[in-house]
Amino acid sequence: MTDEKPLVYVVDDDPSVLRSVERLLRSVGYDLETFTSAQEFLDFQHPDTPSCLILDVKMPGLSGLELQERLTDKEISLPIIFITGHGTVPASVKAMKAGAVDFLLKPFSPTDLLETIAKALEKDRQAKQYERELKQLRERSKTLTPREYEVFGLVVSGMLNKQIAFDLGTTEKTIKVHRARIIEKMGAKSLADLVRFAEKLGIRSKAL
Repeated sequence: MTDEKPLVYVVDDDPSVLRSVERLLRSVGYDLETFTSAQEFLDFQHPDTPSCLILDVKMPGLSGLELQERLTDKEISLPIIFITGHGTVPASVKAMKAGAVDFLLKPFSPTDLLETIAKALEKDRQAKQYERELKQLRERSKTLTPREYEVFGLVVSGMLNKQIAFDLGTTEKTIKVHRARIIEKMGAKSLADLVRFAEKLGIRSKAL
């Protein structure tokens, strides 16, 4: 939802970095949570709101890259902005390949950090919106009867009602009834909506 207040997480074992980043983010109105270790962050219960993670690369215990791997293993999708005073090309390449939004070297400019945060939060906002829509579509698709689901796949493959009727050995009138029920149950306003819903659900042809 557009009115959700974003949350920024900051994980760094350097208290001075945490303080400076916190001052900067609060000065522009961000809510944030700070952590001095990767494990402390893992133990935190994360609310379902648009978020991003500012993460130091080298820390005692779990490193930033190891935390990134843990989050991936737990299927926790969270845009990560790595910060480090010991940047190396291999580390940055590994982080970016694993999905990091950016890799900033300390000392980084406040402008660079804020711009990167804005980009990361927008990415997470869009991802969460997509997941909500997908969940809703899956719930709607479960209300379809087996025959309606079959007709759904044939409709979005581009077949006409009379072609579907012939293919299924029924009448065009019956297919029109099925089609109307599918549109109603799926909350579609047009064939274009049905095609878009089918793509999100992974229905790409009449072979269901």
